[in-house]
Amino acid sequence: MKKKQLLLTILTVFLLAFAYILYALSLAVEVYYTIGWILAVVALLIIGNGFISMLFDKKLPWLKFGSRRLFSHLGFGIVYSLIIINLAYLLFKWVLTNEPPTTSQMVVTNAYGLVLFIPAFSVYFSMYFLRHWQKSVLETEKFKKETLKFELDNLKSHLDPHFLFNNLNILSSLIDTSKEESKRFLDKFADVYRSLLKTKDEDLIAIEDELEFINAYIYLLKTRFEENIIFNIDIDKSVRFMMIPPLTIQLMIENAIKHNVASEKKPLKIDVEAKGKLLKVCNNLNERPKDPGQPEGSGIKNIKRRYSYFTEEQVVINKSNEEFCITVPILEVESI
Repeated sequence: MKKKQLLLTILTVFLLAFAYILYALSLAVEVYYTIGWILAVVALLIIGNGFISMLFDKKLPWLKFGSRRLFSHLGFGIVYSLIIINLAYLLFKWVLTNEPPTTSQMVVTNAYGLVLFIPAFSVYFSMYFLRHWQKSVLETEKFKKETLKFELDNLKSHLDPHFLFNNLNILSSLIDTSKEESKRFLDKFADVYRSLLKTKDEDLIAIEDELEFINAYIYLLKTRFEENIIFNIDIDKSVRFMMIPPLTIQLMIENAIKHNVASEKKPLKIDVEAKGKLLKVCNNLNERPKDPGQPEGSGIKNIKRRYSYFTEEQVVINKSNEEFCITVPILEVESI
């Protein structure tokens, strides 16, 4: 508000000084009429185009109606400018001379309008468009970031609800058969959910920390599936303190179990490997029939959405007749 008051004060002082200079020059009366007409047109164009911009901001916001707003606003502004130029001249001519303008005078007036006012309006509109276009881009990026952040907060706490019920059933059966084994299982079960609570507010965690969670998670899976699942973990020491989104490895293991049958005759083999700047999880294929009610590839989409928040590097899926692999980038904090 202070800036607007300062600009208004400067403009008022400038106009008064300009008027005094014109008075001191003692110019012909027609010159004063012309200057008055120009100032009136400029004032009406500024005020009118301000209202037009406010109207279009409500009816056709840039963010939602980009191209339609551009052409509608530009066309409406030019028509309004021509109307104001002609009406202002008509009123000045009629009030000051009591005579209507001639055809040649109106042609000259419109020529002046095209030469002076329309280019000025075009410059104003271009600057206005550029400023609001930049603002719209920033708002779009902010909206995308907030949406991705919201999704990320939801996805970080993801754990298949069936996992909870299955392990509670296993725990119940272990209590009846072996108290020692049931206690060990319960400890690992607690470790899994302790890790979930620990990483709940983290965007990225070290692979070393993820492995602690995965070891407890694998123990629960091995208790449930026994030798029907075989794990091979190969994590290079050089990457153990590099970063990945929480539960990334868990999601990839869960994806393998969800879409494949694990049996004694054909066990499910899951290899977890991290070297260089890539983390890869592969499993042999023994695909189970697809459930029509289950969203296809929800686990993979989950992983891709997580990574899209941090990097433009792609999650790579490779599938052959015998093997399915998911490869994700390992992240360095300084490069994000």
